[in-house]
Amino acid sequence: MVPASPHSTHALLHVFNRYLFRGGEELIADKIHTDLATCHDMTWCPFDSAEWTGENAPSKLEQARRLFYNRDARQRFESALDSSGAGAAVFHNIHPVGSPALYHAAKQRRLPVVQFLHNFRPFSVGGTLQVKGKLLPDALYGSYWREVCAGAWQDSIAKSALFALMLKALHRSGWLKSVKAWVAVSDFMRQKLVSTGALPEARVHTLRHAWTPMPQPPVIEDAGYYLFIGRLAETKGVIPLLDAWDELHQRLGKNTPLLHIAGEGPLDVAVQQRLRTNPYIGQLGHIGGETKREALRRCRAVIVPSTWWEPLGLVVYEAYDYRKPVLAAKSGGLCEIVQHGVTGLQHEPGDVQGIVSDVLAMEATPATARLLIGSAGRQWLLRETSTQVWLQRFEEILAEANRS
Repeated sequence: MVPASPHSTHALLHVFNRYLFRGGEELIADKIHTDLATCHDMTWCPFDSAEWTGENAPSKLEQARRLFYNRDARQRFESALDSSGAGAAVFHNIHPVGSPALYHAAKQRRLPVVQFLHNFRPFSVGGTLQVKGKLLPDALYGSYWREVCAGAWQDSIAKSALFALMLKALHRSGWLKSVKAWVAVSDFMRQKLVSTGALPEARVHTLRHAWTPMPQPPVIEDAGYYLFIGRLAETKGVIPLLDAWDELHQRLGKNTPLLHIAGEGPLDVAVQQRLRTNPYIGQLGHIGGETKREALRRCRAVIVPSTWWEPLGLVVYEAYDYRKPVLAAKSGGLCEIVQHGVTGLQHEPGDVQGIVSDVLAMEATPATARLLIGSAGRQWLLRETSTQVWLQRFEEILAEANRS
């Protein structure tokens, strides 16, 4: 056992393996870093999935080896730890580049880890518990077979099999004992992880995302279009959403409202194909900055049609900040933040007719009533997402982790 080094309880090492496609987890990881920096000395220890792409990427064989234990990643982690003097580490996603080596290093250093759970890793190969459009909690019980057969990780059976073997090895290694506090971002997620026995109840905490709302929302417009912002992936309900717009087109003809789709991901081609047959679907690609702000400011409502157990749904916060109604699936943590008939409407996950009904209901709602719905969302945001309250709760969780 490597002896523990002297650390500062005020210094934290922040670890995140960025994805190939930016998403909500990346946005919230950046916010958490900024918020914690108000009361801790924060040091980033970043990894990036893009490191394994392009001309300078390790060979496929070397990537497979590093997936299980990346000594280079461990060295980077320990170097950052030594230079920062951190007394604890805050982990988000660490796969694939970070690898289980980070848990091993933390355990040997006796460094407490606070692990945020933005999806179902490290208990699911794909992180979503979704296989061919169906939610299957098998992985929470340690069975990854169906995820592997479906190619849940990077649409590859071979890669998924390697990832499953890595998860099996990780759970048997005891290295996850370095995690002294698991932070679920919704009560739904916590309940699933505890009820299945995936994690001990005493070490799993709920801490929903904080948000820094605009001091004063901009003057909003209603240009009549609906807005989807997210990764273009099966789990986000992109295909049911496209099918719903085809149904709306058949019903309403030239009176069909516009759907603007913002984001990038594996279903990019599928979206492009629909553009050719449905003139009421538009693709914005990845948007940010002023383009994103304008898209939110001028939309009629934001649609969040996720088909997996969405842990929370940061895009709902964004919509509420702009006083926009949300049409969301009754999916995971979305049920905790979208109030049907108050801040938006809800439909069953993957239900094309449910999405159609929500849109038609919103179209039939007077403009003044839509504004009241959006305003109710902003009031929820102001009431429920205080950064100060979030920081107080985090400090309680951190103190408990340090005592464990």
